[in-house]
Amino acid sequence: MFHPFSIPSPDPAWAKFQLGPLTIHTYALCILAGIIAAVLITSSRLHRRGAPRGVVIDILIWAVPLGLVGARFYHVFTHTGDYFYPGANLWNVFAIWDGGNALYGSLLGGAVGALIGCRRAGIRFWSFADALAPGLLVAQSLGRFGNYFNHELFGLPTTLPWGLQIESTNPKFPPGLPAGTLFHPLFLYEILWNLTGVAIILILERRLNLRWGRAFATYLIWYGIGRSWLEAIRIDPTSDGFLGIPANDWASFTAIAAGIVLLVIQTRRHPDTEPDPYLPGHPPRTANNSSVRESDRVPTSESGNRA
Repeated sequence: MFHPFSIPSPDPAWAKFQLGPLTIHTYALCILAGIIAAVLITSSRLHRRGAPRGVVIDILIWAVPLGLVGARFYHVFTHTGDYFYPGANLWNVFAIWDGGNALYGSLLGGAVGALIGCRRAGIRFWSFADALAPGLLVAQSLGRFGNYFNHELFGLPTTLPWGLQIESTNPKFPPGLPAGTLFHPLFLYEILWNLTGVAIILILERRLNLRWGRAFATYLIWYGIGRSWLEAIRIDPTSDGFLGIPANDWASFTAIAAGIVLLVIQTRRHPDTEPDPYLPGHPPRTANNSSVRESDRVPTSESGNRA
């Protein structure tokens, strides 16, 4: 018997449904909802800083596809035993609807896409990254609901009343444990951690100058800390590792270190200035070609600080 206050896993039938000839996967809908939320939040924040409306779409046209590709291939190549074995169906490498889209892979692929998109749109990459930071955490929170519907991303057994119910027939259910065992709901922990991170970034932005990549650095540090803890108590199939440490933990440590380095460097380089969101040589558009109103623009620093 499960604890009366434990979290039930949804009916497996909810993981997908038919819409005419199409099979719609709930996991994909959660990812799509996250992308839409990130677009809306980032677009609003970047516009308030002086960029034209719609420019985020121009950037994400590059960032989202490359982010999805990076997410999938990072997962596959850190879980090689799940995809490469005698008799394996190699088409499963591309089955993103079954779950297995690694956040750190999406960051790497998405960063490459964002660099391309920002360059083509004439937008400063760090201005875009700072505007994206809270939206990225919201997107990740929505995406984690997909793990819930797929009955995955759970942690060590627990007797806590909010333990997650996982059916003993689930292929990820640890052997040797009795039916009715509850597990830490890591998907829920990460959702709460991410939403707390959103609040922290927004509060710090009111008190500190989190520009020039510093808001994104805060995101990297916050998410890296939370993810490293979650990976430490995760028992459903984890990533391949090195020196006995899973790849996702190494990626978390790297994210924390990268965030600290970025924060220190950008604070020394730009302690008080606020960047023009445009790259040098890309002046603000006029009212005849998708401009921003002067009243919406953020005061910029001296021209010497725009490089």
